[in-house]
Amino acid sequence: MQQVERGMGIEYLANHDRIVLAQRQWAATSLSDRLAILRRLRKSLASGATELAETIPLQLAGALSRTVADSLVSEVLPLIEACRFLEREAKEILCAKNIGAEGRPVWLSGVEAEVERAPWGVVLILGAANYPLLLAGVQTLQALVAGNAVLWKPAPGTEAVAFTLRELLVKCGLNPELLTVLDASVESATEAITAGVDYVVLTGSVETGKAVLRQLAETLTPAAMELSGCDAVFVLPGADIERTVSALGFGLRFNGSFTCMAPRRVFLAGMADEIATDFERRLTAELREIAPVELTPETVRLLVVLVADARAQGAKILLDGIGDVAERSASSATLICDATPALLSMQTEIFAPILTVMRAVNLDEALAVNAACPYALTVSIFGPEDKARQLASRIRVGNVLINDIVIPTADPRIPFGGRGRSGFGVTRGAEGLLAMTTPRTIQTQRKYSRRAYEPTGDTHVELFAGLAEMLHGSIGRKWTGLMRLWRAGRKLS
Repeated sequence: MQQVERGMGIEYLANHDRIVLAQRQWAATSLSDRLAILRRLRKSLASGATELAETIPLQLAGALSRTVADSLVSEVLPLIEACRFLEREAKEILCAKNIGAEGRPVWLSGVEAEVERAPWGVVLILGAANYPLLLAGVQTLQALVAGNAVLWKPAPGTEAVAFTLRELLVKCGLNPELLTVLDASVESATEAITAGVDYVVLTGSVETGKAVLRQLAETLTPAAMELSGCDAVFVLPGADIERTVSALGFGLRFNGSFTCMAPRRVFLAGMADEIATDFERRLTAELREIAPVELTPETVRLLVVLVADARAQGAKILLDGIGDVAERSASSATLICDATPALLSMQTEIFAPILTVMRAVNLDEALAVNAACPYALTVSIFGPEDKARQLASRIRVGNVLINDIVIPTADPRIPFGGRGRSGFGVTRGAEGLLAMTTPRTIQTQRKYSRRAYEPTGDTHVELFAGLAEMLHGSIGRKWTGLMRLWRAGRKLS
């Protein structure tokens, strides 16, 4: 079964015309009919949640260790909630909007306008290895609901997840031509883009994002880039220290630290030395309990470089995760304190349980150091809510979490995306659904006068200048503009 499906996916070039035709028919299908398939899918997912979770590998490329329970709570349940969100909200989000008369330029008084949301066409989704069901799954469902056909290129080792969800959708009534699972190789994505796609969604590394964008530039194909992070945590005076420490431990442990939103940098902003010292002591004890996780050889090499750099620059290595295990294919938690802005660990993307703590004199210093990091995916702020909200408005970042970490981003109502090297565009939420479409405006002229088509001359200068002054001048100039308009009108008549 899967071999046949893979063959279908590899043959996208040959199937291109059929997929395009299927997409056009799908776009003409009512949104209610599309959502009916999604409703059946949600019920199917709920009844087979464990079986679906078991298709997600517990080990991925030697860089991830999780349980079936982890997969259920971090991927299957959020995917089901995403279905329900679309069932409830998609009609309102995607419906045509009548612009109305308010604010319409006076010279367009006979024109009525509305904005429709049109699907892009064929959407290519490049899946990630760390959350192979949730991320690509939600993107696929949003693209389909919006009226697109989808090409899903899963990450190597996660093909079973994509094929399983596709099979469920087909059983729920989806035309098989509307969802093609490509081969997991890089070449399959390259070939798909060459064959012609209309929109691309990538979840991956910065380097992968650059490579994809270089190819998309040739055809000016639009894209959303959900890239990596080196995420910051601000700890303010008055923060609940126990909660903060527990949250950091969870964020570093969750999914084997193979999460783009995992905390990597902690700023103790304006905190008294004795409180900061106590915080670091508690954090050390919390992180010491994190079990070692398997890492790729490339990640191990990078982690060794980051720890060596921190030592060379005088930082304190309170926990050396790579040195605490016999085999250097795994790592327990690494904790670096007394950090300075120059440390490599303060600006490097890495999927490993490493955390760097810097004591900042005040918020301004913490903000300046944070701004120097090129990644801007998420930020967590722990402290009094009013102060945290004030700080949130000053941070260049895609997502801010106050007194929490990672978990709230699974809310299907919330758009997710980054800035800087963390990418651009959004997925999920209303904004993510709209991103799967492009606006199409329709304007209707209901007046029959042809005067606007007549050629202009010197006599029109006074007319248009008077109109501008009457509509937009100061109170005193509006009367002047009206008189100019009246005189010009008499001459033209």
